[in-house]
Amino acid sequence: MSLLADLLGTVFDRRYAGASGDDPRPVADLARALIDARDEVTGMELARRILDRYAAMDDGARLAFFGFVTEEMDLDLAGLRDALTAYETAPDAGAYRSLMAAAEPPRQELARRLNRVPGATARLVAMRADLLRLARDHPGLGRLDADLRHLFRSWFNRGFLVLRPINWESPANVLQKIIAYEAVHQINGWEDLRRRLEPPDRRCYAFFHPVMPDDPLIFVEVALTRGTPGAIDDLLAEGRSPLAPGQADTATFYSISNCQPGLAGISFGNSLIKQVVSDLAQECPELRNFVTLSPIPGLAAWIEAQGRGADSPETLQRLAAHYLMDRSGERPRDPVARFHLGNGAEIHDIHLNADASPSGQAQSHGVMVNYLYDPARITRNLERFADGQTMASRKVLTLARQAEVKDPA
Repeated sequence: MSLLADLLGTVFDRRYAGASGDDPRPVADLARALIDARDEVTGMELARRILDRYAAMDDGARLAFFGFVTEEMDLDLAGLRDALTAYETAPDAGAYRSLMAAAEPPRQELARRLNRVPGATARLVAMRADLLRLARDHPGLGRLDADLRHLFRSWFNRGFLVLRPINWESPANVLQKIIAYEAVHQINGWEDLRRRLEPPDRRCYAFFHPVMPDDPLIFVEVALTRGTPGAIDDLLAEGRSPLAPGQADTATFYSISNCQPGLAGISFGNSLIKQVVSDLAQECPELRNFVTLSPIPGLAAWIEAQGRGADSPETLQRLAAHYLMDRSGERPRDPVARFHLGNGAEIHDIHLNADASPSGQAQSHGVMVNYLYDPARITRNLERFADGQTMASRKVLTLARQAEVKDPA
């Protein structure tokens, strides 16, 4: 990786040395100067130039920049060893500070200094999205990603996040992003969005960060229903009759969408669902149940790996139950199951013919699942999940036992 970074860095520096017009230095020199800057004004100007220069790059130049930051701004292993030895010899506060400084690669400080520019946080999130995409073919960049992920977990921790309801009166630029970011059930234009936001039995909530006030990080769409729904088309039907306030007894979370690819691996969903459950329970005390209506994205592929087709409806339901209950290693096979079960939910019910969309048919033969969030049992479920158990209703447990499957692959 070092030789590749050197080669790409040379090409990169020659190509972009004069790109900004106001500073002819290569971006690598700007980055070094930013690390060494001692006054805030100089540092912010250097950071602005680096971010502007980055925005003008193509993928080849960005790859070279990432390679330079990864290799040149890596840990000083000799210095780290010396600091560790000094701390082992005399573990006082000064030695500890030296050890902490040596254990942090300079590229983390580079990211912090870049982040001092107004609006830089969103630009760094977008930069990490580029990094994740390019790192698929260049795994050596994983060290840089680990550093950015570490910083983002601090910058985007729950204490900084703001939960806001999204409704038909929300700013148009936010509503446009809800349409664009919806990742589970596509929103087909403004009228479709209106049906999801305006009726009195519909809710939407999103987490925002104060430095990205108009760009949601994650959002959840909620239907207030009577009973537990078993088909997404029933929730999204154009001609349905909305429930009047006070008639619903169930809050159904039917879509959760992460909005920022550059924040992959930074978990918001757990906090979002728990906060929304708490807020809805206070707003609508008549609600008794909090469930999801969730896709099963890996089911069809798993059934095919079993050497079977969709089979009969009853067989399909049993296979779905077994698949959701099964754990590959220490975790459930299905990614959506991992998310909800890992948040303290339990598998409540399985529904056939629940998603007629092309993606629903391709992913799960139209099968969907309810996960139940019972506030009184979330802590217990989390403890049992950590011990290797998957919590489910008696119906689902019975269906899973009745499934005939091959040994896990």
